[in-house]
Amino acid sequence: MAEEILRITGGQKLRGEITVQGAKNSALPIMAAALLCSGETVLHNVPRLTDVYAASRILNHLGMRCKMEETTAVISPEGLTQTEIPDADMRAMRSSVMFLGPMLGRLRACVITMPGGCELGPRPIDLHLDAMRQMGVQIRESQGKIICTAEHLHGARIPLPIPSVGATENIITAAVLAEGETVLTNAAREPEIADLAAFLNQCGARITGAGEGTVVIEGVKSLHGTEYTVMPDRIAAYTWLCTCAAAGGTVCLKGTAPRDMESSLAVLRAAGCRLGICRDRIYLDSSQPLRSVRYIRTMPYPAFPTDAQALICAVLCTAQGTGMIEETVFESRYKHVGELLRMGADIRVSGRTAVITGVRSLHGASVEAMDLRGGAALAAAAAGAEGETVLRGLHHLDRGYDRFAETFNSLGGIAKRTLISASEREKNALNA
Repeated sequence: MAEEILRITGGQKLRGEITVQGAKNSALPIMAAALLCSGETVLHNVPRLTDVYAASRILNHLGMRCKMEETTAVISPEGLTQTEIPDADMRAMRSSVMFLGPMLGRLRACVITMPGGCELGPRPIDLHLDAMRQMGVQIRESQGKIICTAEHLHGARIPLPIPSVGATENIITAAVLAEGETVLTNAAREPEIADLAAFLNQCGARITGAGEGTVVIEGVKSLHGTEYTVMPDRIAAYTWLCTCAAAGGTVCLKGTAPRDMESSLAVLRAAGCRLGICRDRIYLDSSQPLRSVRYIRTMPYPAFPTDAQALICAVLCTAQGTGMIEETVFESRYKHVGELLRMGADIRVSGRTAVITGVRSLHGASVEAMDLRGGAALAAAAAGAEGETVLRGLHHLDRGYDRFAETFNSLGGIAKRTLISASEREKNALNA
């Protein structure tokens, strides 16, 4: 069976100007939340991703009409009758559990299985289910399915043990049409939470405090459709900054939200990159030698994001000195390290800690993306490496990046997406 690969020729200094795509982690929960609305919803700046298309399939399966036209999604609630999401669609993306809250809010019923997506370590949905129980939802398991029903969905005071993004989103979307007031404490503070709340408020919801530790949702009788523009993707923006930093050169990103990226931008400055910010634009100059960053620790927002860990790891591979990264969010988020070692990196991993000693240069190799951000990190490393890198596992990249190769090439990089046969793949594996 043929497989798509990305051939990246390194050594080209990247220069140019690009507009950042819409946020994957905002577009997906907003698409799910659209089923709460009684009228048509039009979403702009929706990135063209396989996860977005999976969300569209789920909406259509439930009886709604979701039509994608370039970066616009038109969602109509007419025909919404189904309460069960097929297992195949649940497995297609890890964030599929985001439909739990909206379906309970609108239909008072939802049948799901465990979600799929990147294997980053345990990420159970117990927090989601416990919160739903506090709002009056009855939950039982049968033949691998999680069956949720609510005769009476009511507000509640819900303290989260950890600031889970997914649980925060599900609580908000279930609570907007519940009876009474819901007070959520220790809520996730990510900008995408605030974007979801802004969309819902525009539809008639009453949500205050989104993006802060305490969120208050006053239930309303119904929501109406609206037209809304999804926020820019801060992790995609960071991907292109790190790719330019790894390869050298300068880049200007348009349509960004720099205030949402302060912790991650600070690390690039510490690594020797020069940054300029003007309203929604970020300028990066990486013409000076990179230097190691002594200590980076991933934490929930507003600290350094776990989604950026692999990306900065790729940058620091050729920085002067030795630095350390501590991953505190996910257990299995160093899968990219083994592939970077194939390219000549000097990284030692012990538990949740990675020690990176900069080398003079990386070299091209045959590598495989094991997850979404790890794949982007390998592409960033390949941009600055000597020779050609063959990147496999492109389905991971397609989950989070809108036309990755085209954007890469627009900055002066050389990347070609192509098909190889099964025999070629086996030969490459033997030579790796």
